[in-house]
Amino acid sequence: MTSEDDERCWQELIKDVRRLPHDKPPLSGRKTELRVVPKISPDRVYRGAALADIVIGSTDNIDANTARRFKRGEFKTEAELDLHGYTENKAFDAVVSFVKRSYLKGRRCIAIITGKGLHQNDEDGTFAGRGVLKERVPQWLNQPDIRPLILAVHHPEHRQGGSGVIRILLRRQRERQGLF
Repeated sequence: MTSEDDERCWQELIKDVRRLPHDKPPLSGRKTELRVVPKISPDRVYRGAALADIVIGSTDNIDANTARRFKRGEFKTEAELDLHGYTENKAFDAVVSFVKRSYLKGRRCIAIITGKGLHQNDEDGTFAGRGVLKERVPQWLNQPDIRPLILAVHHPEHRQGGSGVIRILLRRQRERQGLF
């Protein structure tokens, strides 16, 4: 074959090929959702005395009526984050991002599912071990960039997940009410 034959053959093959409507090639495979979490300045959220560390079950930051309603489950859980299958590093990023996004969306009550972290011992059928995420998530909620967003934290009743779930009551966004 000569170069002219090659060229003719090539032109025959590409005669129906059309240029894509944009410069970027289409993405193949699964679409990945990018989440941009803006920085929330703690002084825009909370202007008061220094905040104590969060203790699960403590309702020191809220009035008695709100505390009672929160513990009884009267606040509807508006969003959940299930950490089953997450590594510790991935879970940390997910928790911080989830709390910030929930606050920015105006949610009041959210839940983080850590699981109980108990593993069955094959020898005698007993459960042993502690859940890493179950232990770490309450510590992470005290991070300086998300602690001011949180009013109270507790474990719901056993039928709602018990100690494998952490329910969080978030502050209202005062900016929306014109208080800043």
